[in-house]
Amino acid sequence: MNWISNYVRPTINSLFSRREVPENLWTKCDECGTMLFHRELSDNLNVCTSCNHHMAITARDRFKAMFDGGIFSEVDVPAPVADPLHFKDQKKYPDRMKAAVKKTGEKEAMLVVEGEILRTPIVAAGQDFSFMGGSMSMYVGNAIIAAAERAIETGRPLVLFSAAGGARMQEGILGLMQMPRTTIAVEMLKEAGLPYIVVLTHPTTGGVTASYAMLGDVQIAEPNALIGFAGARVIEQTIREKLPEGFQRAEYLLDHGMLDRVTHRKDMKGELVTIIRMLMGMPPAVQGDLPAPEPVAEAEPAEPAK
Repeated sequence: MNWISNYVRPTINSLFSRREVPENLWTKCDECGTMLFHRELSDNLNVCTSCNHHMAITARDRFKAMFDGGIFSEVDVPAPVADPLHFKDQKKYPDRMKAAVKKTGEKEAMLVVEGEILRTPIVAAGQDFSFMGGSMSMYVGNAIIAAAERAIETGRPLVLFSAAGGARMQEGILGLMQMPRTTIAVEMLKEAGLPYIVVLTHPTTGGVTASYAMLGDVQIAEPNALIGFAGARVIEQTIREKLPEGFQRAEYLLDHGMLDRVTHRKDMKGELVTIIRMLMGMPPAVQGDLPAPEPVAEAEPAEPAK
């Protein structure tokens, strides 16, 4: 045996037999630590198959799974002034926006679409927490107003999926001003007699919770979602008391009357359709994408025997 057999040949074999292994094949569950195959996780709507922990999901992926055939059309949202305050911290605001756009593939933190769920037409808006923490910006305010106006124009209900850390600090007071703007948009829906349903996902905090996220006709949350205004540590330091276990979690808020439902992500589609059809005075949805059954004709009474 020599160095050719011991070193050169194994090295050559390893070079030719080496295969590229994608880095995104597996995802670790934040709750239980289970390693999940990414395709299996995607098929389960980013819910852990081991402990049912609801992981983050983008608005676009959510809508693809929710709408019939994964088909929906985007609603145009007016673009606001870019970098109105010329804000700069460690990076310039435009640079942060470019990085967020490159990371997510979306142009902003909220996506507004319209389509059908089980043949039920709706307008939907969804926040993407991966885009600068889903922060409430002028664009997000414009998006909610555009969603409300489109819902009124088409006579459809509006379903909003919230996920945000609060107002966008790079826009200062202009970000905070979206709280009254979006409240007026919700009031427009109520005056038009159209349902406004909010699905609060993890996390929904800050000015988002203090405005449009808690103004729904029906408030639904995903399991164990963090929902609140100020952080638990800030509250404890302010009131100088220990908060209860599970404070600001969806189940705690449901028990204390702040929510109407806590619904698993895989059951969300059916839940929304049932609620929307009840509020809109529509007949129940036909499952399985089948045509509605023909009405049964009443049998004519038989003639008496002569």
